[in-house]
Amino acid sequence: MSIGSFKVAVLGAGPYGLSVTAHLRSKGVETRIFGEPMEFWDRQMPEGMLLRSCKRGSSISDPVQHLRLDDYAEAAGIEMPEPVPLEKFASYGHWFQRKAVSDVDRRKVKRLEKRPRGFHLTVEDGEEFEAERVVIAAGIASFAYRPELFNDLPREAVSHSSDYREFSRFKNANVAVVGRGQSALESAALLAEADARVEVLVRGSAVRWLTGGTSLRRMPRIHNLLYPPAEVGPLGLNQIVAHPRLFRALPAAWGEAVSYRSIRPAVSTWVRPRIEGVRITTSSTIVSTAVAGDAVCLNLADGSKRCVDHVVLATGYRVDIAKYPFIAPELLSSIRQSEGYPVLSLGFESSVPGLFFVGATAAYNFGPLVRFIAGTVYCSKVLTRTIVRNTQFERNDERALDSGFIREPQI
Repeated sequence: MSIGSFKVAVLGAGPYGLSVTAHLRSKGVETRIFGEPMEFWDRQMPEGMLLRSCKRGSSISDPVQHLRLDDYAEAAGIEMPEPVPLEKFASYGHWFQRKAVSDVDRRKVKRLEKRPRGFHLTVEDGEEFEAERVVIAAGIASFAYRPELFNDLPREAVSHSSDYREFSRFKNANVAVVGRGQSALESAALLAEADARVEVLVRGSAVRWLTGGTSLRRMPRIHNLLYPPAEVGPLGLNQIVAHPRLFRALPAAWGEAVSYRSIRPAVSTWVRPRIEGVRITTSSTIVSTAVAGDAVCLNLADGSKRCVDHVVLATGYRVDIAKYPFIAPELLSSIRQSEGYPVLSLGFESSVPGLFFVGATAAYNFGPLVRFIAGTVYCSKVLTRTIVRNTQFERNDERALDSGFIREPQI
């Protein structure tokens, strides 16, 4: 049986996978991309959600910058509001895919293995492929964080905020939302709008609201100078976050501090009007859980108790590449890691030659920017430059070998 082969395989067809593929192909690199386009956005993000990222930082990078969010709005004949609705961004992603990467292989890769001359891929229907290089752009769906405290509770009683497209099933139900960031407060708003009775349990002493230079927005030139397109991080630190190579040069302890300060739990101010009437209880530390009949009970550190019909964990995501089910154990063990993140070179290459990671999995080395759509600009350009340069070196070596300038090793 013959096995298909190509230069680069991209695993994942979300914004990062689509962007990287478009950039690689623009340089003539044979690239095949696997995965359902925009799957996470279509199936695991709730309807009615608004993007935390600002509009000018929500364009997927293409090689000639003709497929920006505003270009889509103009082509579709629609207004693109600020903040950007999830549905409009997902539609934009599909438009980008049709324009830039029309031939996505929608099958999932079930197993990725290292071979002497590259990588071996097996897709869900059993077909096999060989690739010289692999770019993992598989997103964060596998990284949904569920605190151990809730492990023994049945799935009917507790779920993660990413488990839902809509919350109508909770009409007239008592729901506790656990969390203190954007996901928690926006989930609470959507639940309340679905006629659920909601309480948000916030571990911290207060909800932190993002201002994002609100007063400066009336002066666009000054605002855009002080706040780079992604608008990630507070004033000052946002300039470091906007330049991943600068972030990478920071001592590890400084990088961790900048990351935490830039993406700590916080909520956009436009959520505030949508949660009027929602009960928010701060300084709520849950110490134990139990099931009582059809209810789930949460025991808090202050001695109080909450018994509700359901608990929604808006506890975010924690990167751990071991949770990607397709990476073969032998390959996983050879990837140098730090707290679940792959350790990457300047060109996004892991310790396994030819294996690259992009998106949130690259945040350990490149900072918070690569967790956001705006990071596709830097990531796709740098990764493409790295692969093209390495490919040229290999071609030169092969020519030199054929010409006798490089001798094959004697065994």
